[in-house]
Amino acid sequence: MAVETIIGVDVGGTKTAVVEVNPAGETLQRVSHPTDGAIPFATTFPALADAIATTIASARAGGRSPLAIGIAAPGPLHAGRGVVVDPPNLPGWHGAHVTAAVSSRFPALPVFLEHDAKAGALAEWRFGVGRTRPGLEHMIFLVYGTGMGAGIIVGGKLLRGASETAGELATFRVPIPDDARVRDVRGWEDAASGRGLVCLAHVMAPDRWPGRPEIHDIVSAALAGDPAARAVVTESGRWLGSGMAALVDVLNPQLIVVGSLGVVLGDLLLAPARESLGRAARPAAVAACEVVPAALGEHLSAVQAIMPALVGLGR
Repeated sequence: MAVETIIGVDVGGTKTAVVEVNPAGETLQRVSHPTDGAIPFATTFPALADAIATTIASARAGGRSPLAIGIAAPGPLHAGRGVVVDPPNLPGWHGAHVTAAVSSRFPALPVFLEHDAKAGALAEWRFGVGRTRPGLEHMIFLVYGTGMGAGIIVGGKLLRGASETAGELATFRVPIPDDARVRDVRGWEDAASGRGLVCLAHVMAPDRWPGRPEIHDIVSAALAGDPAARAVVTESGRWLGSGMAALVDVLNPQLIVVGSLGVVLGDLLLAPARESLGRAARPAAVAACEVVPAALGEHLSAVQAIMPALVGLGR
């Protein structure tokens, strides 16, 4: 019998990946291309559909049988209706009926859409950190990529909210950390995200970064030991921890998992975040909560892309 697999599409603000993953979470193939979020969805869809078609054809040529297509995309979105509402990093996709478009091109396969942060939470809970933590029921997954968002699991179930906007944290107002060097931050994403790193770098070291540096440049410099870049990462970590404190006091999770750049930067970012969290949140709640990078690491985007289909198929 042919091996059953899932086709996944991970839509990001800077790149989109199409993957084939088996139900055990192993990536079998992957292609990616840059995302220009300002271009209308109708214009970009043919290229995306071609990438999906090529991936399906390669799977079948290898004797495998794709069962469904999963799509993880930035929010806000309505998963059940298959509509991307108005993500700030994809202005050209606002109001796009993504599920219907993909279904019309691939009518033989069921198609499922999910918010990328919610899909990331499910991926880590099932295939990542959750594998080594039996009894994990209360978890927050923070994207910390180009932007900031969260997937929240409470009592073993994904929290969606009345309008499916639970976890939309870009404009979340958090307390100013006691040791913050930059104090004029409008929303959490302006400090605790890749975009936040850029904002902080421009304010903290305008001579070094007079314009808008690339996120990659700041991260690479920090990893290489550059003092100015590390100061920016530390500042972002303080703000990250301040926001965590508010979430921990309200939701009392067992675990906070930080994805994307949180994996790349590790304790350069997470150590100051933990310190800020420890100072600001209720001691009992802090004691019950561990802060870790995503266990799936570089495989996270592929696994989160198939999670909508796995859940939709009841797998």
